Amino acid sequence: MVNRGDIMLCFLSSVAIINSCVNGYDGSMMNGMQSLSQWQTSFNHPVGSALGLLNAIFNLGGTCSFFFAPYVTDIVGRRLGIAIGSVIILVGVILQSASHSVGMFTGARFVIGFGLGISSNSAPILVAELAHPAYRGKITGLYNTQWALGAIIAAGVTYGSFSIPSEAAWRIPSALQGLFSVILLIFLPFMPESPRWLVDKGRADEARKILGRLHGNGDPNHPLVNLEMQEIEEAIEYERLNQRVSWLELVATPGNRYRMFLGICVGLFSQWSGNGLVSYYLSKILNNIGITDSKQQLQLNLGKECLSWVMANTGALVTDRLNRRTQFIASTAGMMITFAGLTGFTGAYNTVAAGNQGVGVGAVVFIFLYGITYSLGWTPLTTLYPTEIMPYHIRAKGLAVSSLAVNLALFFNSYVNPVGMAAIDWKFYLVYCAWIPVELLTVIFFFKETKGRTLEELAIIFDGEVAAVEGNRLHIDPSQGIVPGTPPSDLDIKEEKQHFETV
Repeated sequence: MVNRGDIMLCFLSSVAIINSCVNGYDGSMMNGMQSLSQWQTSFNHPVGSALGLLNAIFNLGGTCSFFFAPYVTDIVGRRLGIAIGSVIILVGVILQSASHSVGMFTGARFVIGFGLGISSNSAPILVAELAHPAYRGKITGLYNTQWALGAIIAAGVTYGSFSIPSEAAWRIPSALQGLFSVILLIFLPFMPESPRWLVDKGRADEARKILGRLHGNGDPNHPLVNLEMQEIEEAIEYERLNQRVSWLELVATPGNRYRMFLGICVGLFSQWSGNGLVSYYLSKILNNIGITDSKQQLQLNLGKECLSWVMANTGALVTDRLNRRTQFIASTAGMMITFAGLTGFTGAYNTVAAGNQGVGVGAVVFIFLYGITYSLGWTPLTTLYPTEIMPYHIRAKGLAVSSLAVNLALFFNSYVNPVGMAAIDWKFYLVYCAWIPVELLTVIFFFKETKGRTLEELAIIFDGEVAAVEGNRLHIDPSQGIVPGTPPSDLDIKEEKQHFETV
């Protein structure tokens, strides 16, 4: 049964989730601008490494934020971290939309990437730490899916500005990139802080009130709230007594090293799967199959982003019904097949079936099929999985490492992809055809299942029973209320969630 706490939680989460739109907007905007003759003329028709730098500098900014973002998130709080990042983004957007040289445009994109790196460390952590245990997968999964919403808006704006016969055709999309940060700054004063951060700072009473409002339907002494507060307080105390708050902590134990391995894999795989080509250089791909009309390219870009958004939201909504591993494996296997299909049709168009329109259409179909398979799994899980596998005291740093892997992969993609395509044309796709199977094998043999546990309980998966809250965790028995017992099975957790929803 949906109550006012659930409604409030969904609204507040949607505000923080808006932050993800900035990233999606940027990739789609730069994709669309490459089809705008006005932008091409303003920046001297960049190709190869010059074009790569204009895209990659955004990710370099995000990479540099790695050294600051977790400290901002942990010291000043999740909310203020989002605010600081948003202000920096707005400064970069102003510079970008007013640019009169390649250097100014490049510098502005670095600033935007730096700001996004800070806000993107704080926002998903706030979403995950506010989420109700029964809905964490859906809500946190929806964070990254709004990447596609930002991409849709950018694709629509660049398509709409296509006919403007001046530099305004690209300055308007550039300026509108700041819209999401403005919305965030307006609504952030109404956002609650993370209860886990408040407990860590000695403000447990405030944390209980927030959990009561969001998870207990207004009752700070609701059984679920009591359980969550006990788990949070004991988990944080355990981490204080047993771990150091430093970067070395990320590799200090076998469990943490495993977490770092998975976080880095998720970051790299989410961008090294061929999606960098489709996201940033769709116009180049379409040129390779004979679709050179700018208007048609913009239409296909808009259609692709709309479909990706629908599929990404679908993937997020089924996240709590499917195992995380199942979703990862199915998505990666689908990407492997569809990217191979795209490569095959593109190769055929340029060789044995030179100029055949039907073969070109087949390549377009596989572009869309690839987008579907990627969006159903990797889009919702790229932020959710690293966030939930990290315990509280390394969550900000751990997510920063995963985000660093994302930005390094994006920097490589943005800079190397246009160089590779300029050098060997469509044959460059074969690199990803060889790499995606490696990702699939890694997911199958190394990724852990995390579905069905609270953030505190997930420590057991990586650190063993010694990390269980209280050694003997308290749990809710539908017939007896809160009772002591051993760490729960998946069936126990399912019964608890059903009980939470009926209390």
